[in-house]
Amino acid sequence: MVAGVTVAVLAGTWLLIFGLRRWLLAHAILDRPVARSSHRVPVPRGAGLALVPALVAGALALAAAGEAPAGTAVAMAAAACLALISWRDDLHGLPVPLRLAAQALAVLVGLAVLPPGPVFQGLLPPPLDRAAAGLLWLWFVNLYNFMDGIDGIAAGETVSLGAGIALVLVRASAAGDGTAAMALLVAAAGLGFLPWNWHPARIFLGDVGSVALGYILGWLLLVLAGKGYWAPAVILPLYYLADASITLARRIRRRERFWQAHREHFYQRAVGQDGDHAAVARTILAGNAVLIALALLAVTEPLAATALAGITVAALLAWLQRRALHGR
Repeated sequence: MVAGVTVAVLAGTWLLIFGLRRWLLAHAILDRPVARSSHRVPVPRGAGLALVPALVAGALALAAAGEAPAGTAVAMAAAACLALISWRDDLHGLPVPLRLAAQALAVLVGLAVLPPGPVFQGLLPPPLDRAAAGLLWLWFVNLYNFMDGIDGIAAGETVSLGAGIALVLVRASAAGDGTAAMALLVAAAGLGFLPWNWHPARIFLGDVGSVALGYILGWLLLVLAGKGYWAPAVILPLYYLADASITLARRIRRRERFWQAHREHFYQRAVGQDGDHAAVARTILAGNAVLIALALLAVTEPLAATALAGITVAALLAWLQRRALHGR
């Protein structure tokens, strides 16, 4: 059943985007280039309207069959609500406090049904463990949105994280509760979106997709950490965490309006004058492949693998910085 639902999510995502793109074009729902954009022509925006329903439907099917982790139905409902709010933001814009309040509420709901297990491995008392996990989850939701800025990057990261989580759980013989199956569904949804979003992109994810995916993947990473696999939970998204966090810190230090859209992430600057999104996305995918291998190593050697992952991400950021300076 898991294989069948996974294939259905992949195919359903692709087909729904095919129809959705025509509707978005007919209604002129386009992401038009501005000074901070990395694209040069108007592109339909809102692929999350297809991806999220396909993913949520597949997750609910697994939950109904007892093949998904505890709390899946509630987490998917919260993700769907976030997608609807984010779609309104895509169309008309919403105040930052309102967006954050909706995300925080969704995180609180998700924490209430998060499977038991200390995310921070007993270093914090249970109330503080849950509070810190909630703050980290909220940040991950937003950074997933921030990092969706060039063709192919969000789709590739979604495939990498979903597949990576599933492989780690299989490697650790801990796939029995359905978390691995749920991670495979996320990877399938990302794979169904990838052909539409690869450079030159024919459609963008939109906040409706990036916010919901950040929420779902954040939940899965917390579940992974709660099972005791904290190192893989850190290693798999480490590039995204590093790029977004370093960029945010720089903007705060310069006293800029860090909550506003910009083009200062490492990956955005690396696109450079040649506009070669694919070259940057391929390199990030290669880095993610290394991080997946290190996450598998971390099942038995967490400290060594985490150190190697830090070196890998530092090298990736250095390459992106070099490309930003030299254009190749």
